[in-house]
Amino acid sequence: MEMNMEDLEQMQVFIDGADEKLRRSFQSMHEGYPMQTLERFLKAREGNVAKANKMLLDCLNWRVNNDIDDILSKPILPKERFDAIRGSQLIGFSGFCKQGRPVFVYGVGRSGYDRAPVDKYIKSHIQINEYRDRVLLPEASKRFGHFVGSCLKILDMTGLKLSALNRLKILTAISTVDDLNYPEKTDVYYIVNAPYVFTACWKAVKPLLHERTKRKVQVLQGTGKDELLKVMDISSIPEFSQLPLKDTGRPKDALLDLNANYFLPSHPFHAELWNHVQQQALIARPPGLLSSQPSFCVTVPDPDEESNEVVHVIESTLEQLAAAEKSEKLLNGEITERNGN
Repeated sequence: MEMNMEDLEQMQVFIDGADEKLRRSFQSMHEGYPMQTLERFLKAREGNVAKANKMLLDCLNWRVNNDIDDILSKPILPKERFDAIRGSQLIGFSGFCKQGRPVFVYGVGRSGYDRAPVDKYIKSHIQINEYRDRVLLPEASKRFGHFVGSCLKILDMTGLKLSALNRLKILTAISTVDDLNYPEKTDVYYIVNAPYVFTACWKAVKPLLHERTKRKVQVLQGTGKDELLKVMDISSIPEFSQLPLKDTGRPKDALLDLNANYFLPSHPFHAELWNHVQQQALIARPPGLLSSQPSFCVTVPDPDEESNEVVHVIESTLEQLAAAEKSEKLLNGEITERNGN
């Protein structure tokens, strides 16, 4: 969608007239690229200036009310909790695409979200977003010699099971934070190693999505290596997209372990993120206060109607698949009915 400069100027006038706290938060958010930031919100609202202004205003109020501008000075303590989150919220960084966009990798199928309170997972996700926007993207713009304002994401569905229904609430909360406060920050979601569970859910959900969203999601065949090579060098493609899931020389579990380094706290990306937050915390607070966990409680915005409907359809699809799986096991004598269930 090509943006009209007059529309962007109208949005700038709107921001100029906002409260001082909101203007300061906008400066923190745009990192020297105000027009490109306004363009993201305008694109997210299909070019409607009034809706884009409201979305931006809601976002800035959310940032101010939840101290998002200071979140990179609030470490997740103790370090063991940070490590536990890294080991169960499988997010990593594998490099840059040919256009300079950061490439993030997600072990969706094997993420547990079960080793820390929900609010800590949400805080962790927001910290990664802010680190991406304030550190990674500005560095990429300098490195590649042109503005880089978005990223690519590779989502590995290996291991996705019907039990994913248990994680739907937290995933919905994280997705809502992204949709409403970090719009148009991801250009493409590449889905790889998709099992039947994902295929069934995607088939049910896809018709409900906006065309803009559908264009961003690319479900690749198998590991997706050939398609990914069109947009990034082999060095930026994670192992789970470089190697076949079935390897005659090694057990499947050993093969899957190859990509674990992206998600470990010791990986350079997570180590640099941890060190950056620690440094910012030292600037914001005396060293003696870092032994205690700074308070943080973020308000998750309410999802829009489309998100609510998508969640309902995913829940319904997973429940239907679970019922079908149970019926098949009963039929095959793998399980027996108990207490009338």
